[in-house]
Amino acid sequence: MPNPAILTVDDDPAVSRAVARDLRRRYGDRYRVVRADSAEAALEALRELKLRGEQVAVLIADYRMPQMNGIEFLEAAMDLFPTARRVLLTAYADTDAAINAINVVDLDHYLLKPWHPPEEKLYPVLDQLLESWTAGAATAAPELRVVGHRWSAPSFTARDFLARNLVPFRWVPADEPEGAGLLAAAGVTANDVPLVVTADGKSLVQPTTADLAAQVGLATTPAAEFYDLVVVGAGPAGLGAAVYGASEGLRTVLIERRATGGQAGQSSRIENYLGFPDGVSGAQLTDRARRQALRFGAELLSAREVVALEDAGGARVLRFADGSSVAAHTVVLATGVSYRMLPAPGLAELTGRGCFYGSVASEAPSCSGEDVYIVGGANSAGQAAVHFSRYARRVHLLIRGDDLTRSMSSYLIEQIARIDTIEVHPHTEVVGGAGQEHLEEVTLRDTRTGETRRVDTSWLFVFIGAEPGTDWLDGAVARDSRGFVLTGPDLTRGGGRPAGWALPRDPYHLESSMPGVFAAGDVRAESVKRVASAVGEGAMAVSLVHRYLEAQ
Repeated sequence: MPNPAILTVDDDPAVSRAVARDLRRRYGDRYRVVRADSAEAALEALRELKLRGEQVAVLIADYRMPQMNGIEFLEAAMDLFPTARRVLLTAYADTDAAINAINVVDLDHYLLKPWHPPEEKLYPVLDQLLESWTAGAATAAPELRVVGHRWSAPSFTARDFLARNLVPFRWVPADEPEGAGLLAAAGVTANDVPLVVTADGKSLVQPTTADLAAQVGLATTPAAEFYDLVVVGAGPAGLGAAVYGASEGLRTVLIERRATGGQAGQSSRIENYLGFPDGVSGAQLTDRARRQALRFGAELLSAREVVALEDAGGARVLRFADGSSVAAHTVVLATGVSYRMLPAPGLAELTGRGCFYGSVASEAPSCSGEDVYIVGGANSAGQAAVHFSRYARRVHLLIRGDDLTRSMSSYLIEQIARIDTIEVHPHTEVVGGAGQEHLEEVTLRDTRTGETRRVDTSWLFVFIGAEPGTDWLDGAVARDSRGFVLTGPDLTRGGGRPAGWALPRDPYHLESSMPGVFAAGDVRAESVKRVASAVGEGAMAVSLVHRYLEAQ
């Protein structure tokens, strides 16, 4: 494996040479210093590094560059190397821009020019960032290769799991020479994809997400048998609960079935979250929260499915699908919701092969020059439409209502109106889909006239409904008719308390019908479906956990 790269970009040749010189003098024996004289050239270099499966540890960009400034470059570079540490070179007059960049691109540091002597002003900063990067997930699988078919649903599942967990990997199509060679070396055929090949040559044939998690260094087994707090679900509410629980001294473990961030983690840009005036991608926000929770000492278990919740006297027991379990004094349920499956004939068998539920950011570049269809009229659908418009020839937003005003924030409606390549189709629903190896066409119906028409497309993204997926809680906690968890005042309507409630008090505001078990975020009945409210409920749940523990 080549040494990881430190990339520096500055349009001033003298400054560019000085930065590269100082970097090579200190780090040249361990890192490859890549120098570029423009943001465009730097992005091209990053694309080549990505294709070769190499790693980038630190990005250093000058703020004042023509065509694309340093902040814009770092934001674009994050799509290629999201775990690389980011540094902005600024003049004293640009410090406000550098501070803003902390929110826009999760800037790790900014350096004022000149930085001499480097022993005092440059190297200590880079030493800390490189140490942080080395300890992070970026080194978990430096040369992980995934061999598969472009339109294979299992191949998509493997790629999506790795991408959403920020695990670097190289995609190798099975029909290319390298892919065919790897399949032959593993003794399997193209029918056995996905094949995952690790840096040390180990082959995983059609691995489960649990297999992948274990292989790339994600924790899958709890370090203890008993905790103060178990948080189920690592979306905004779960991450909020984990951060506050661990920071306040509770032994906390966070359990996630797929990837941290939940639906919010798939959002291309969240623009109405407090403190981010220029917006923040779901992946960026998720990565910050995940690192924050880990820094405070929370455990994070990946690819673990919880299938049952039991009351064991003074403990609450959560059972996993493999039969193992974990126990705690308290539990926060933060499993969120999932998008409802389209009932249209022909689409179920094409899921992951052109029909996707939620925004799959990793698929956006593959849509270049093609028509993309998005179903849904809420913010998540609008954010996806804006994101895909950067790649697709045209984005078609399909809604059943008259317009977007009933379900979408005004700022998104205004953005969509300004993008010529996005077309909104009111009174339209998908009633069918067809294709051989992948989705090739969908059938649309006008809900007013009943008239149907077929359109050619290989890309359908669905953002409809909100199903809580709480069947595993049946008989454990009270839920409403749609499966959302009832809490607090909703349990005491009519003056009574929940059946089996033995405590001499009413349930706390976010407490379920099982004492010590709380619900936060979208999974809770009558919750506000917004990222900010989910994070707030996660924090609030921890304060109620403390109150519960103090009373025991």
